[in-house]
Amino acid sequence: MPKLISLLQLAFKQAARYRTRSLLTILGVASAMFLFTAVETMQDALRRFTQGSADDTTLIVYRENRFCPASSRLPEHYAASIREVPGVREVIPVQIVVNNCGASLDVITFRGVPPENLVRFNPDMNVIAGSIADWESRGDGALVGRNFAARRALRPGDTFEAVGVRVHVAGIIDSQLPQDNNVAYVHLPFLQQASRSGLGIVTQFNVRVASNDILEEVAKAIDDRFRTDTIRTNTRPEKAFFAQTAKDMIELIAFTRWLGLGAVAAVVALVGNTLALIARSRVRESAVFQTLGFSRRAIGWLTLSEGVLLGLAGGVIGVAGAYVFFSWRHFTLGNEGITLAIEPRLSVALTAVVVVGVLSALASAWPAVLAAKRSIVSSLRNS
Repeated sequence: MPKLISLLQLAFKQAARYRTRSLLTILGVASAMFLFTAVETMQDALRRFTQGSADDTTLIVYRENRFCPASSRLPEHYAASIREVPGVREVIPVQIVVNNCGASLDVITFRGVPPENLVRFNPDMNVIAGSIADWESRGDGALVGRNFAARRALRPGDTFEAVGVRVHVAGIIDSQLPQDNNVAYVHLPFLQQASRSGLGIVTQFNVRVASNDILEEVAKAIDDRFRTDTIRTNTRPEKAFFAQTAKDMIELIAFTRWLGLGAVAAVVALVGNTLALIARSRVRESAVFQTLGFSRRAIGWLTLSEGVLLGLAGGVIGVAGAYVFFSWRHFTLGNEGITLAIEPRLSVALTAVVVVGVLSALASAWPAVLAAKRSIVSSLRNS
């Protein structure tokens, strides 16, 4: 262990001697890892957004062949029929109004829910500013997600208008569900009138069933109940509904994986090229080290350690930069009223640091082997 620590200290001093080259390598790796972490953050958000689990017991009832929330107009009285389906525990009518149905980075989403159903609709919601009492007492009150409020610089007591809907900010909420931090909850009757959809018309029904095992069975029973009606329904599990509705957004994010692979290739090329130049320029130094008693293995480890240190230094800067950037900007992607919150997670950042460490070691391996293979005689002869 003392020998390893000594080699690391020497590798650090060697890198510090050539500041310009080391700095350029670190900045290049940092840029590549910033891009890689950004891509992985989006991919992670997408996985959490679309992958179901055994705890999922929610169905979304939408109008058949819907394209956008505005095109899904369901009679509110359907709720009574849905409640009669075996296995259904709760039915909550929801009105959704958005400023843009296509894929967009800045989506304003209003969700209208019956005031008495708000807590059951989102049990994980926590009011961090303002109060639910203020929201309940005002017909035009809105509970705004913390990311939404941060982007619009909104505070309790403010008013704002979007999509023809003017609301009073009654509170700021925080939720364990990232998408809920990017919407505004309002009273259902208010949104029905403000959006001119009309009382008695909703966008969808959120249906909670007794068990995850009967999701598909209940979904089929609901659609069968309205199959002969003028307005037919399309019912899916919540995560499956998100995956289908946000397919354009999913395709867009899937494309970014190629950018991530490009970033990985850039890290390998940068570190490998730097170490190759270092090994070539330090032939005489390697001979001196061997003369002083360094073994060939130690020379190889010294070269490998320097490459890993340069890679990790750049990687930590790039990963930390991406983490801070996404924490600060609160980016969202929206499509057809579905909001994907791109929020960084510590697990993604740690994985990226491990990745850059492994890549740096792999890129440094061959230059380290070449440095270790040179004998004192050949090193002095080639110097």
